[in-house]
Amino acid sequence: MSKIDWIVLCATLLLILTYGLYKSRTSKNLEGYFLSNRSMPWYLVLLSIMGTQASAITFLSAPGQAFTDGMRFVQYYFGLPLAMIVISVSFVPLFNKLKVFTAYEFLEQRFDLKTRILTSTLFLLSRGLSTGISIYAPSLILSSLMGWDIFWTNIFMGGLLIIYTVSGGARAVAYTQQLQLLIIFGGMFIAGYYVVHYLPEGVGFSDALRVSGASGKLNIITTGVSEKGFDWKDRYNIISGVIGGFFLALSYFGTDQSQVGRYLTAKDNTQSRLGLLMNGLVKVPMQFFILLLGTLLFSYYQFNPGPVFFNQSVADKAMKTSYAPQLKQLDSSYQILQVQQKKNSLAFVDKQDDATRAVFQNTRQTMDSLQKEYKTVLKKAVPASDTNDTNYIFLRFVVDHLPAGLVGLLIAIIFLAAWGSIAAALNSQAACTVVDFHIRLRGKQHDVNQLEASAKEYRVSKYYTLAWGIFSIITAELATGMGSLIEAVNVLGSLFYGVILGIFLVALYFKKIGGTAIFRAAILGEIFVVACFLLDKWGYIGLGFLWLNAVGALVVVALAHLFDWIKPEEKKVLPIAAETRAEADNNQ
Repeated sequence: MSKIDWIVLCATLLLILTYGLYKSRTSKNLEGYFLSNRSMPWYLVLLSIMGTQASAITFLSAPGQAFTDGMRFVQYYFGLPLAMIVISVSFVPLFNKLKVFTAYEFLEQRFDLKTRILTSTLFLLSRGLSTGISIYAPSLILSSLMGWDIFWTNIFMGGLLIIYTVSGGARAVAYTQQLQLLIIFGGMFIAGYYVVHYLPEGVGFSDALRVSGASGKLNIITTGVSEKGFDWKDRYNIISGVIGGFFLALSYFGTDQSQVGRYLTAKDNTQSRLGLLMNGLVKVPMQFFILLLGTLLFSYYQFNPGPVFFNQSVADKAMKTSYAPQLKQLDSSYQILQVQQKKNSLAFVDKQDDATRAVFQNTRQTMDSLQKEYKTVLKKAVPASDTNDTNYIFLRFVVDHLPAGLVGLLIAIIFLAAWGSIAAALNSQAACTVVDFHIRLRGKQHDVNQLEASAKEYRVSKYYTLAWGIFSIITAELATGMGSLIEAVNVLGSLFYGVILGIFLVALYFKKIGGTAIFRAAILGEIFVVACFLLDKWGYIGLGFLWLNAVGALVVVALAHLFDWIKPEEKKVLPIAAETRAEADNNQ
């Protein structure tokens, strides 16, 4: 990067940090640190929810996902709007009425302590691992730009994030995400403009879409149905997106403390609901346009020269080995094909007939084969390297082709996205550890006034934030070779989200089932989900990861009913129900 890029990068990050810490001045208690004193308006709740979702993985990996696999990934979000409605109706009023700090406090009141502890543990494990991957994503950028070892880059990035999160708490997260998203959307729009702007003269936006469409990249809606019937292993189609995506979104937004903690910061039910419902309306179009950027980038490289492999640092290492001549030959063949592909693309845009389309597609298939062969040789040259370069495609375009200043801004955007989502995750992990374990297991029941008055617990919460930050850095060190990060983080979440959702579904809708039944059901359900994942990975069954969310939830509900039928328990009355009855008696 140029000197001006570094100035823009550092100035943008410094501005965000200063703004967030300034806005985070709050009462030094747990409600201020974790929930921003429950004072946020709906639009800040919306931006905080979106900012927590939109990690660096979204902006770094999603364009590469569309570049390699097309836009069908957008179907992953089709169940989200419906999930927002269910959460607004069932989850939000209950959490706000009970004045919980974490979603899992409710489970003790509905079931028992062991169910609360188990569910909170599942959340902490899943979120801790996912946060490590989220730290790894921006570390890729620094590692690629600076040539640093990824081990030290993870420590550097994680250290900055820990300082930011420990210092500010929930209010810093919410206010910085407000500014971050404005900068992020502006920067992504600028990047999209330059992708189209750099196309050859006479080739416009609609032509770029035709080229990507001819390569199958505009596969926005897919059914997953073939001549052999429905393909359960197909990861992204409209059926798995609506059903599996609904269960995943319901669990993520309804039971994951990193999201629950965002809308618990709202002033009241109305503000929480508005933030969630608006998120349901905005998220799908937002993801659509990020993926669209990836398809435009694909079209750009049909008209302009591009690398055979996008991770330059790995390619440079391979060139120092005995495989260098073979790699150079493959790269040379690829560059020759690129010159021909530009002619093919211009001919297709000009004539748009079947003949030119066929020539274009055949050349593209040959180029894809060369890329696969190059990666095979690369893996032999540098065995420990990650030959999946999906996460580097957008970054490579930014660094190689955007004007000075804009490169620094786009890199800053990816850092900002990382800071917003990771800070929210660390904040939620610390909240669960303090409230569900540190305070509760010391024999103290939930008491809002007691927690608000405890400056000691406020200080302890910062130490737990630090501890989870260190755990996430360790996880980031183990994240190498996971392929597309946006897929990896969602696969990981799907191993836990279905079971957690099943626990909450029983708590909310099946009032007769007790704590022992749901506890046993959750343990067996988690074992079943992990077994399904491993059997799929080993090739014994075919089941896309989105279905694990539905499977986990339904298995837990079914097992809970079975255990309750075998040994019924005495129904436990929620405090909120008792309170409602008392109010009714007073009104009579």
